[in-house]
Amino acid sequence: MENTQSILIVNSYEKPEVLTALSSEARVAILNLLACKQLNINEIAQKLHMPQSTIATNVALLEKTGLVETETINAKKGSQKMCRAAYQEILIQFSPKVQKVDDTIEVEMPIGLFTQYQVSAPCGLCSPESIIGYLDVPASFLNPDRMKAGLIWFQTGWIEYQYPNNAMYADRPLRSLEISAELSSETPGTNDTWLSDITMWINSTEIGQWTSPGDFGDKRGKLTPDWWKLEGSQYGLLKKWSVTQSGTFVDGVKISDIGLDDIHITEHHSIRVKIGVKDDARHPGGINIFGRGFGNYNQAIVLRMYFEDR
Repeated sequence: MENTQSILIVNSYEKPEVLTALSSEARVAILNLLACKQLNINEIAQKLHMPQSTIATNVALLEKTGLVETETINAKKGSQKMCRAAYQEILIQFSPKVQKVDDTIEVEMPIGLFTQYQVSAPCGLCSPESIIGYLDVPASFLNPDRMKAGLIWFQTGWIEYQYPNNAMYADRPLRSLEISAELSSETPGTNDTWLSDITMWINSTEIGQWTSPGDFGDKRGKLTPDWWKLEGSQYGLLKKWSVTQSGTFVDGVKISDIGLDDIHITEHHSIRVKIGVKDDARHPGGINIFGRGFGNYNQAIVLRMYFEDR
């Protein structure tokens, strides 16, 4: 299993201080330097040929905005502050796709716009045009072209998405939270009876598990491009996970007693949705996540909030 990869998605309206921190060439140089190693203030100053006071001031600002993490450790003479980048990648989101209709707010998240991942091979990503990176190499999940992904697959592990918490700005109580995605199992080739236990978490709370009946390849998906071999996964099932006050449901069937109070929506400025297959699942049959340009449904992962009537 690969180490967790951390990616920050910055909403330009919610975190202007992060954009300010990134507007300095010196601070960007520091982040580039700390992307692969930990260094102290003196080492950073030497490598960038800048005064220690300048480095210390900029590191303090990066630390304040959460872009750099520091740790004070013992040294030969006193102590020293070791610095490391908090994120391997920072993405700026200018225009999230948000739709508001009466008592519903809907946000659609491209399947490649995940913020963290931990996956095992066989795994991969592809856009409607081509494979992204290398097959069965988890590091390919950091490829910048992943934003174009229309299909993601892996054996065990998870990927996590971060949605804006629009419930904080609504004037009515939340009635239910729904996640809609096209999913299937994953196996080399395809197998319509290949079971896989797919789990979802919201804000780190496991809300329940759905068992996918198979990896479907009996016919080409309605949107699946012609270049994608028929021997590969073609489409999934559109599943709707709903969290209400009385529990969690998949397509109307109750799968757990986890309710809205258990996922602590009001305590966070974002809603973190994680989906994957546990290492110890009874049926660890992998997962395919279909987005736009693949499968039978031309959508990515959609989060809907339903509010009480006025």
